[in-house]
Amino acid sequence: MGFSETYRFSAWKWLGFVSAVWVQTISGNNYTFSNYSDALKTIMNLTQLELNNLSVAKDVGKAFGLLAGLASDRLPTPIILLIGAIEGLIGYGAQWLVVSQKIQPLSYWQMCIFLCMGGNSTTWMNTAVLVTCIRNFRRNRGPVSGILKGYVGLSTAIFTDLCSALFSDDPARFLIMLAVIPFAVCLTAIFFLREIPQSASVAAEKEETRYLTIFNIVAVVVAVYLLAYDLIGSANQVFSLVFAVILTILLASPLAVPVYSFVKSWCLVGFEDDMERQEPLLKEETIAVATAKKKDVATAEEEVALVEKKRMEIGEDHTIIEAMQTWDFWLLFVSFLCGVGTGLAVMNNMAQIGLALGHVDVSTFVSLTSVWGFFGRIISGLVSEYFLKKAGTPRPLWNAVSQILMAVGFLLMALAVPGCLYIGSIVVGICYGVRIAVTVPIASELFGLKYYGLLYNILILNLPIGSFLFSGLLAGYLYDAQATPTPGGGNTCVGSHCYRLVFIIMAIASVIGFGLDVLLAIRTKNIYTKIFTSRKSKKSLTASNGQ
Repeated sequence: MGFSETYRFSAWKWLGFVSAVWVQTISGNNYTFSNYSDALKTIMNLTQLELNNLSVAKDVGKAFGLLAGLASDRLPTPIILLIGAIEGLIGYGAQWLVVSQKIQPLSYWQMCIFLCMGGNSTTWMNTAVLVTCIRNFRRNRGPVSGILKGYVGLSTAIFTDLCSALFSDDPARFLIMLAVIPFAVCLTAIFFLREIPQSASVAAEKEETRYLTIFNIVAVVVAVYLLAYDLIGSANQVFSLVFAVILTILLASPLAVPVYSFVKSWCLVGFEDDMERQEPLLKEETIAVATAKKKDVATAEEEVALVEKKRMEIGEDHTIIEAMQTWDFWLLFVSFLCGVGTGLAVMNNMAQIGLALGHVDVSTFVSLTSVWGFFGRIISGLVSEYFLKKAGTPRPLWNAVSQILMAVGFLLMALAVPGCLYIGSIVVGICYGVRIAVTVPIASELFGLKYYGLLYNILILNLPIGSFLFSGLLAGYLYDAQATPTPGGGNTCVGSHCYRLVFIIMAIASVIGFGLDVLLAIRTKNIYTKIFTSRKSKKSLTASNGQ
């Protein structure tokens, strides 16, 4: 394979990654419910329990992500993206028609269906992006997961700040943004996001690390820029327009990486790189090292032993049934529930939590949760990968750290200390981000990449389950028990007592999640030690061959 062809493949891979980043930038619309929930509550005369169940319907849409997982191994990536784009356009478009009062309010069950469609649309987008990128960047799963999930975290802040800057927080215009912008971005990504043949050369690995560093830097700049806008606020219309233009330029700036790769492919013509080879799609790193070291074919006895080996080991490709028969899967599943369920309860109820604690406008807290969620995702991806490569540290330990910090955040909000909602928004955002970003590579490392699309969406079932348990049941019932009726229907509650018991129970759930993550880290220490020694051996072998 010539140099020019090598860099052409590389350019297409990075162009696909840029489009994946853009899709993730708009696929966090599922976390923006607080920005327009009050409008729905007023127009439809809902109680808090009814409103929370609407948010649960939104998250139940993720349960149907199993369809996206099944389709990921049967349909091409463009079709999966197209399904998500159309579904989001319909789901959020119907909500816009109601909130803008273009039509009469729909019945409660009809609104549940459209919120469910909006929530499900993101599962198709996320499945297309994560499955493709984890396979394209298998040697850097942690950083890639951190970047992609980081932009999902920023998505809420991007939508919220753009709406605040351009439309003065108008919930109807906010919803039309959620309907149209993701549709347009997904249509663009359809042309560029695809699986690309892998290169095994050290040069390619170094190039990945170097370019991913650029993506990380750009992402941090975007996050700091959004945070600065949240703190400064909008002074006038001109300032708001300038903010929107600069933000658009920042989001487009990663295009420089594939452009640079395309230029390289045009300049380097006629040179051959005979050290580069294509890896099979599902080839494990440990198998690659073992194959490189072996000079003779396996003996007949070894082949028989492999055939007779019935029990799957952690780290190999598992079917869904095989994965669900292990304790490790259920430890990961339940600990994930404790983390994302409690985090979603705060995000879904942010408008009412803010009102209860004396804050009429909660857009700042929504943006804080989003921006700090980004930092949690991107830093945890980098840090977990660094310590895995340096010392073989099990990734579940970082989930354990996030759970205990989240418990502290809930206790602060339960005590209603001064500034608790600012602190709580930041802590919940960071810890929720860590949980989302770190769990993605953990699942692929423990159970393989072969059925990863379906496995990921089974884990994502925790979003609707957690939303139902912690937001729909826990927060809804306990809030309504403290609330007083309002004229025309609905209810409201003001005071720190409204959510105190909710926060205490969620702190206990976080401590349980902490214990499960520590246990999972202990059980999986051997597989992470194997990954560490495998990568170390591969580098030593390559160095001895002159690479």
